[in-house]
Amino acid sequence: MNPEILDIVNSMKPISLDEMKDVRLMNRVDTKYLVTSNQLVSILHGVRDYYYAQEVEGNRFSPYRTVYFDTPDLTMYIIHHDRHLVRDKVRVRTYVDSNLTFCEVKHKTNKGRTKKSRLQIQPETNIVEDPETVAFLKEYQPYPLDSLGPQLETAFDRITLVNHEKTERLTIDCNLKFRNFAVGTTASFDELVVMELKQDGRARSLLKQVLFDLRIKPYKISKYCIGTAMTRPEVKQNRFKKKIRRINKLKSNNT
Repeated sequence: MNPEILDIVNSMKPISLDEMKDVRLMNRVDTKYLVTSNQLVSILHGVRDYYYAQEVEGNRFSPYRTVYFDTPDLTMYIIHHDRHLVRDKVRVRTYVDSNLTFCEVKHKTNKGRTKKSRLQIQPETNIVEDPETVAFLKEYQPYPLDSLGPQLETAFDRITLVNHEKTERLTIDCNLKFRNFAVGTTASFDELVVMELKQDGRARSLLKQVLFDLRIKPYKISKYCIGTAMTRPEVKQNRFKKKIRRINKLKSNNT
């Protein structure tokens, strides 16, 4: 990670997990961005005096590990690729520092709304055999459980910022790495950062102004889909090729 990023984040005022509970985004709007690590330095310089950095047990950089499940023919991936409005993702996410693990289902409706449901589980849980997890998956996602298997693992370090007014939260995912269970291949884009801004739609956003000034536009990206496309070039990915070209271009521009 760019050492300047470490220095800036560590210089920001901290906010604890308990204090994060006060960040209630009732009219939430989510926006993603794809930036280089050099661009992130400029962004952080623009907001450092107006945002808190989440701190957990003295750490401001939290490692995450996520395993995405899909059918053998990658039904969830294909549905996303083909731009179906209604789609689901099933994943197991581990917060490495705290050793907390959750089985999660993300369901996107035809109105563009995303609903996330999750259940805390033990790290070694087989989600398609454990009775409690089986009941959870049957309730919140539509696929037969015997058709689901681990397809892709993602690993990254997350920085979480909150503005002083507590009207928005920004997650910054760095050092992204992918490992494909089906074919054993790996990929990464360490030089790039995926940011997601979660904000109260009624509130002014300093961060958005900083991004506008830097000519950084919103960019839709799915870690599962891009990671699958990068690690399995034989799968259907016509609609992701433009994104992969952009990723490669940003990587070369960041050197």
